[in-house]
Amino acid sequence: MTDQPRRAERSQGQAVPPLEVPNEPMQEEGGIVAGVEALGQTNPVGAESNIYCLPIIGQVEGHVVLPPQNKTTKYEHVIPQLVAVEQNDNVEGLLIILNTVGGDVEAGLAIAEMVASLNKPTVSLVLGGGHSIGVPIAVSADYSFIAETASMTIHPIRLTGMVIGVPQSFEYMEKMQERVTRFVVEHSQVSETVFRELLLNTGEMARDIGTTVVGRDAVRYGLIHEVGGIGHATAKLKQLIAARKQQVQLEGTPQ
Repeated sequence: MTDQPRRAERSQGQAVPPLEVPNEPMQEEGGIVAGVEALGQTNPVGAESNIYCLPIIGQVEGHVVLPPQNKTTKYEHVIPQLVAVEQNDNVEGLLIILNTVGGDVEAGLAIAEMVASLNKPTVSLVLGGGHSIGVPIAVSADYSFIAETASMTIHPIRLTGMVIGVPQSFEYMEKMQERVTRFVVEHSQVSETVFRELLLNTGEMARDIGTTVVGRDAVRYGLIHEVGGIGHATAKLKQLIAARKQQVQLEGTPQ
């Protein structure tokens, strides 16, 4: 196509609109910024990766919206991401990075149950802290790591707001605690006796009951598989992905 029509318009004194050049980099950058603000997620650098990274940071937000100054992980954002991981054939493994103070019990258990029920290999890494309801999320993966200086606080469930002083209230709390205890015991190597001892320890914390375990102590108790960092977690996840591929091939091979 020539520029003769445009020259004719100039000769007649008509304004010629500027050529529209698509600004794809700006759109991509805007998408990245929007992803960070909404989900705490950024697009992978360079080539597409077969590993999806899911950060659990700040406080796990449940049915109540927390104040704006709180750094939160919203479970209504995390659950669709986990569904996408399960459905996307390009994603072969999930890496969970935890640095959380805990949060809503039911929201945390919902995330942990979804991670545990994924059909793809999962690895968790506790950096900084994986406290309170972060413990079930950490142990929900197929294999778990904790940094040398990271810690995990194990304590009974707390309720905020008005509590009616009737036996039913305490039975409800006991049932909630039993759900958390059963999940942790079933998805880790810690025994129920040891976990309850850590849960109800009265000499460890000055203003609360419970226990704070650091790095190698978490491994020693059986909560976490191994002490390590991001390199160890990534290597282990790649190993689990390779093992799953080999298993799928064997199952698809005719006998």
